[in-house]
Amino acid sequence: MTRADAIPQRKAAGAAQTATPRGGRRWSLGSVWLHLALIIGLILLVGPFIWMLLGSFKPTPEIRQIPPTWLPANPTVQNYGDLLAKRNFPLYFLNSVIVAFAVTAGNLVFCSMLGYALAKLRFPGKRLIFLLVLGMLMVPGVVTFIPLFVLVSNLGLANTYLGLMLPFLAGPFGVFLMRQFIGELPDELIDAARVDGATEYYIFARIILPLSGPALATLGILTFLASWNSFLWPLVVAGEDHYTLPVALALFSVGQNSTNFGLLLAGAVVVVLPVLLVFLALQRYFTQGIAMTGFK
Repeated sequence: MTRADAIPQRKAAGAAQTATPRGGRRWSLGSVWLHLALIIGLILLVGPFIWMLLGSFKPTPEIRQIPPTWLPANPTVQNYGDLLAKRNFPLYFLNSVIVAFAVTAGNLVFCSMLGYALAKLRFPGKRLIFLLVLGMLMVPGVVTFIPLFVLVSNLGLANTYLGLMLPFLAGPFGVFLMRQFIGELPDELIDAARVDGATEYYIFARIILPLSGPALATLGILTFLASWNSFLWPLVVAGEDHYTLPVALALFSVGQNSTNFGLLLAGAVVVVLPVLLVFLALQRYFTQGIAMTGFK
């Protein structure tokens, strides 16, 4: 066999090795391990939520039995009925809605305003303020918990809606997130608006906010999630008539001798549902906020 005849045969053999069946997909060992790790992570992440949902339809003795079972042997909605029949449950749910939406709205407004100022305006002390924001990000919330409680109490805001909301109407993470996103927006748009005589308020309301939709959605989801699930602050600051749903749920499920796990799981489902609805409604904007971090 000549050298010229061997070259086409080698090309044909190489093509046969790399060819894949029509409509098929070539799987390497690395991709198999990657998909296996993702599947295991998904099971570990979703498993507790599925257990919570299925357990909410079980009576407490069935939840406590050993070995445990996934599917309820005798499905029942008694846990949800007991939860809704609890005294002041609508009030506690309303408290959670008021506090969560007020805190979320405050963060969207104030964090975006300060983020715009730090990103696009020039004023004395700008760098110092930004360093203070970064420093606050590094301080754990538990460190400021007691001073914050003393301050709210001395102001006479304990057991009030304002005491629940005021300390969290703006947070360092929200300021940092909005500052980073707004800083990536083109300066030419702002300069053109200023040339046309637009005020800073007009620029912020008509140019910056519409362009910051993905970042605002991301901040809104994270803030609503944190405020809705807040437990320790409402437990300490609020009285019984201002308890939020997580605090009330903990009080409902604890009896004299044991914990009512069925009621606890049903309450957990009720607490999780609004967060899921908010995330599903803003999912597209949340994804854009993550993807457009490097937008220029």
